[in-house]
Amino acid sequence: MNTAPRALLFDMDGLLLDTERVVQAAFVEECERLGRTADAAREFFLTLVGTSGAESTARTGAFLGSGVDMAGFVAAMEANFDRRLAGGVALRPGVAEVIPALAAAGHDMAVVTSTGGSRARDHLDRAGLLGHFRFVLGGDEVPATKPDPAPYLMAAERLGHAPARALAFEDSDSGTTAAVRAGCTTVQIPDLRPAGLPLPELGQHVCDSLAEGLALFDLPG
Repeated sequence: MNTAPRALLFDMDGLLLDTERVVQAAFVEECERLGRTADAAREFFLTLVGTSGAESTARTGAFLGSGVDMAGFVAAMEANFDRRLAGGVALRPGVAEVIPALAAAGHDMAVVTSTGGSRARDHLDRAGLLGHFRFVLGGDEVPATKPDPAPYLMAAERLGHAPARALAFEDSDSGTTAAVRAGCTTVQIPDLRPAGLPLPELGQHVCDSLAEGLALFDLPG
């Protein structure tokens, strides 16, 4: 395919950073402290992948039941997550090679994530990736979060390109929906998903790796 886009937009957790499993482990541990089983917490967590912080908190509150201090739960889970990242932020396969190569080739690149902007930039910086992107657009820096198209519309506009000239990479169904609705050519690279859940049929490309997705557009990978 020789229709190389001019703007490249990337989700972060589960796509660039191998953090979804770390978050899941922290979530399960904190749920166990409240008497929930690990299996139930692990299965429920998969339904939260790709959702905004506010939506995840609301749905988790319903899962945990009334009487739970959700502010305390969120704080404990974030502290648990941060402890697990103390040794470094791991990358998804191929990312360490692909992202610098794309930046060196002069592509306009940005990160579009549901994670808060400050935390996202910190994680990308610790992973050695931050300097390769023009900017990071966090979930607390947009008027509406994924699956609303607003984050991708804003990112494309900020890069100076029409969404139709942007290529978006996502792992989650929510993020894929947002990118497609924005008009971006979209590649979904699934990571953590509930067992047996079919992928949405939105016209997106589906690949097993970031390198495979880039190869569709003759981009270095």
